[in-house]
Order: sequence, then C-alpha cells, then structure tokens
Amino acid sequence: MTKQTTIVWFRNDLRLTDNPALKAAIDNGQIIPVFIVDNTAPESGVPGGASKWWLHHSLLSLNESLNNQLVIKEGNALSVIQALIEEFSATHVVWNRVYEPWKIKRDVNIKTELKLKGIGVASFNGSLLWEPMSVLKKDETPYKVFTPYYRNGCLTRQSPRFPIAKPDQILIHPSAQFNLDALNSLALLPDIKWYSDIEAMWEPGESGAANRLQRFIAESATQYQNDRNIPAVKGTSLLSPHLHFGEVSPNQAWYAILGAFENAFDNKDLDVYLSELGWREFSYYLLFHFPELPTKNFNAKFDHFPWRKSADDLLAWQFGNTGIPIIDAGMRELYKTGYMHNRVRMVVGSFLVKNLLIDWRDGERWFWDTLLDADMASNSSGWQWVAGSGADASPYFRIFNPILQGERFDKEGEYVKQYCPELRKLPNKFIHKPWEAPAEILRACDVELGKTYPKPIVDLKVSRTRALDAFAQVKAMAQETQEQS
Repeated sequence: MTKQTTIVWFRNDLRLTDNPALKAAIDNGQIIPVFIVDNTAPESGVPGGASKWWLHHSLLSLNESLNNQLVIKEGNALSVIQALIEEFSATHVVWNRVYEPWKIKRDVNIKTELKLKGIGVASFNGSLLWEPMSVLKKDETPYKVFTPYYRNGCLTRQSPRFPIAKPDQILIHPSAQFNLDALNSLALLPDIKWYSDIEAMWEPGESGAANRLQRFIAESATQYQNDRNIPAVKGTSLLSPHLHFGEVSPNQAWYAILGAFENAFDNKDLDVYLSELGWREFSYYLLFHFPELPTKNFNAKFDHFPWRKSADDLLAWQFGNTGIPIIDAGMRELYKTGYMHNRVRMVVGSFLVKNLLIDWRDGERWFWDTLLDADMASNSSGWQWVAGSGADASPYFRIFNPILQGERFDKEGEYVKQYCPELRKLPNKFIHKPWEAPAEILRACDVELGKTYPKPIVDLKVSRTRALDAFAQVKAMAQETQEQS
C-alpha cells in the first residue's frame, strides 16, 4: 500500500499520547504537524493574555516532542492549509474536533472545500468522553439538567474510548521545520513580564500534565470530596489548563483514576472527581446544542434583569479591592497565578452578579482574559450557572455569603493571608470581616481600613436584599408576559 503525506492540524490537542488524529496520520504514512493561529476568529474567540502565555510554552513543548518539526502558521485556516497541501504535496488532512460554534462552522467549510479538491479529510474525537451529538433524551432533545445527562445519558452508554498509547515512531516530512520567529511573531508573550508568579507555579506541556495527574492521584484523589472545597489546600487536580489545551485528554484522566483505584465509582471521593469531569463534558454539551450560551441568557427571563453599570465596582472586583477578604483573595490569586480555586470562583461570581448586580458577561470576559484555563464552554456555562440564568443553574436566590464561606472553608484564614498579606496579623475571628474588629485590634495589626485595606464597597445585607428585589421584579415581569401570551 502506498504511504501518503498527511497534514495533522493541531488545535486544543497539544500532545502525542491519546491523539486519534495523529495516530490516523501516522498509520497513513509521513506527516506534517501544523499549528495555525486563525486570524479570522471573532473577537470573542481570541485567547486572553493568560491563555496566550500558556499557549506559547505549550507549543514549545509540543515542538520539542516533534523533533523540532512543528510548523507554525498564522492566517485564514483554509488558505493556510491549502498552501501547505501545495507546498508538501499532501494528500490528506486530519484534525481532532473542537466545539466552539464559530470553529464548527469553519471546520465544516474547510472539510467541504478540501474534499471538492480531492483531498482526503477526517476528523476525530480527541477532547471529550462523550460527544454532544451522541447523547440525547428519549425524545431526541438535549438534556438541560446535569444529573440525568451524566448518570442516564452518559454513564449508561458505551464507556469512553480507552486512551491511545504514545506512538513509538513518527515519520515527519523532512521539509517540515520549526521556526522560532514564526512563533514569536504571534506575540503570545506580553512586552511586560507580569507572569513571573505564573511561570513559577505551572509547567505547560504534555509532561507537565502527566506529572500533575500523577501527583493528584498520589496525594489528593482519595480526599477529593472534602479537600476540593478548601482553597488553602491543594485538594483539586489543577488539571484544567492542561485539559483546555489538550496536553492531557479527559480519557487519560478518567482511566488513570479507574486504573489506580479498584471500584472507583463506589468511592465517594473518586466518584465526585469523575463527576467533575462530567461537568466539563456538560459544559461542552450545552455549548454545542445551545451555541448562543456565551452571550445570551439561557433562561430568557433574565433578559429583563436590571443589571447595574458601575465601572468603579467592576474595577474593584477585578483587582481584589472590594474590602471583602475572601473575594479579594480570590481575585488576587487569579491575577497573580492565572488560576482561582473552584469554590472561590463560585463565591466571587455570586458577589459580582448578586451583591454588585453587575452583568455576568462582564465577569465572563474578565475570566476569559485572566484564566490560564479560559475555556468558552466552561467559562460561559459556569457564569450562567452562578448567575441563575443557565441550565441546571444555582437558583438566583442562592446568594453566597462571603463571610460565612470564608469562615467555613478558610477557617484559619490561610488563603486570605496568602493573597491579602496586609491582613495577616488579624485574629481569625476578624480575618473575614475586618470592619467588625475593634479599633485597637486594627491598630495593633497595622490595619487601617480605607488606607492599608479597602473598606467594603457594598453592605452585604443591603445588597442581598437589593438582589432579591431585582429577581422578584424579573419574576413578576416574566409572569405578566406569560399571562398575556
């Protein structure tokens, strides 16, 4: 059989292990590995600053794995691929599927155009345990609630694909060469080196992902149910950036857990972790079936919600200067490390959309720019969940009390003291509510509210009542509209 030349279009699958498209290409002959920055992407699809930093280093890692032969291009993806086909006399193009709405449309168009020219084209599932088009209710409509989706729609189906082994040998076209200038021309790294703390904490790339997964299994997996809620403890897998860029597949994480522990589904800690992988799947599922999720309220009654516009309050929230310690610690962790603990994400999200009444889309855009794991599916569904406007969302009237959340999940104030060091001398009794500390204690602890640490920008009780009143107003409007129709 004649061996062919196949372009492997890497996207959010920057790995060699468990890469279905790569395996198909290797089986077909020699390959040209390519990464394309598509400059036709809509503004909402352009990666944020933190994600760009990660991408730069992940591409360097992938290139090293590919013997310094990763081709990097920028431009219209179809035009770039057509030029590469001509340059390398390629006969086939393969990729692993992505699920952002604009990318789906683009990929369908590219596949159609290439097939018309006689090029063999194939796409594969390299990013999800269960693809969204394959999971539907009995009436052939998509699920809108997580538990039946995951327990009935997914777990009762065929088990996820077992991971593909790393290829023993890859035959790469000799003319395919990495060009550092091409990578640098993408300007993924900022002029100002604000990422030194991020650099110290993270190891982008496939080996970094493998190390992180093994560490989680060895140190944290069997205490996951409780420790995942404690922001000062490394109780989560910290895999989300690696999963987003595809340096590890969810299949690898899934079967690593099942392989390391017997009867994993009978262990509550492990079952909860596997269900968190299920929540990631559900986010992609919602984005696929409801492509307006990133911009439009899933629950239409929120279209009438009386959001506030306050540049000052939004800025205070973004940079951790709200005067509410657990909120400020979370936002400073995000800015400093490119990451935020999942429990704290819910608390800071609730504070923005409920206590400050600022539109969830403003929070979504800030997270998009500052999170290393910024992911269109998880980010938009997460924000809609906390706002109460999404599928299977937290009820709007569930308003996280940041004081109680801090006192419950950061009892000793370790997390707050790490990211709000100006409060580190405060007794635990006041670490989550410094405004209640007597003046003499504040003086003794070198805390001057309004100077060394902000005064609260909002009264939590008053703002809670305001939020509930706003929701009641929206509910009444929805009821009136329903009665009139």
